[in-house]
Amino acid sequence: MRAFVFPGQGAQTVGMGKGLAEAYPAAKAVFSEVDEALGENLSRLIWEGDAENLQLTRNAQPALMATSIAALRALEAEGVGPSAPAYVAGHSLGEYSALCAAGALALSDAARLLRLRGEAMQAAVPVGEGAMAALLGLDFDAATAVALEAQADGGICQAANDNDPAQVVVSGTRAAVERAVEIAKARGAKRALLLPVSAPFHSALMTPAAEAMEQALASTEIREPRVPVVANVIASPVQDPETIRSLLVRQVTGSVRWRESVTWLAEAGVTEAWEIGAGKALSGMIRRTAPGIAVRNVGTPEEVRAAAASLNS
Repeated sequence: MRAFVFPGQGAQTVGMGKGLAEAYPAAKAVFSEVDEALGENLSRLIWEGDAENLQLTRNAQPALMATSIAALRALEAEGVGPSAPAYVAGHSLGEYSALCAAGALALSDAARLLRLRGEAMQAAVPVGEGAMAALLGLDFDAATAVALEAQADGGICQAANDNDPAQVVVSGTRAAVERAVEIAKARGAKRALLLPVSAPFHSALMTPAAEAMEQALASTEIREPRVPVVANVIASPVQDPETIRSLLVRQVTGSVRWRESVTWLAEAGVTEAWEIGAGKALSGMIRRTAPGIAVRNVGTPEEVRAAAASLNS
């Protein structure tokens, strides 16, 4: 049994998806449709821009989604049908890619929602007031305890991303997150370091962004996905459109329960996961969480052809 998984922010690189667009007209059409939906030439930034501009949350989120869906369209051009995965899942913004892949969200709507999501998340907290930090070598319970202690002296600090058994990201006000880094080191974390991000994602500080997304999602058509989508905030599959709508709002301030999502997939019988789009971060997380799941990256024409061939071998 197979799952398609879609990466989140941090996987972006200048040039991603360009080879797909050159090799597959269907992939190129994805970037053109996203450009049209946003009213700007985002594809030029993705392929020829500077890394600093691409890393801006407002750009990175729709750019990563476009690259993932372009890879999916390339797979389809090679004969990999919509029924190839039994489940789909995405890390944070990758959940929008997963929903688009499963037919729940139109591509143009996903692009517009992610542009708004990125802008709203960035605007929710003044630059410099929030922070995120990766705690390596601590499990979720230990990291949660660190976060609670860190905010005891004021501020907000909460476990934002439960990525794998030994990688948890905390998020909140800068002073509290900095305290969490020192507490984690004292409690035996292998590493604890601030991340180069522009806002404290997946924390209570994102409440204004959640409100903006609630308003935008209320007027967006969400269809029942062709296959179940394992949702970040509940780490279990959903198909009901109204449930999906509410979970996407909760996702802005809630924790990304990726480790639990992967565990659920493994327990459901998934033995193979294809990471669709840019980067390989999810592959490492999956290997560390569920070693029994074989991982394949699908982000270049060569990887697309190899993946398609594997279904016919």
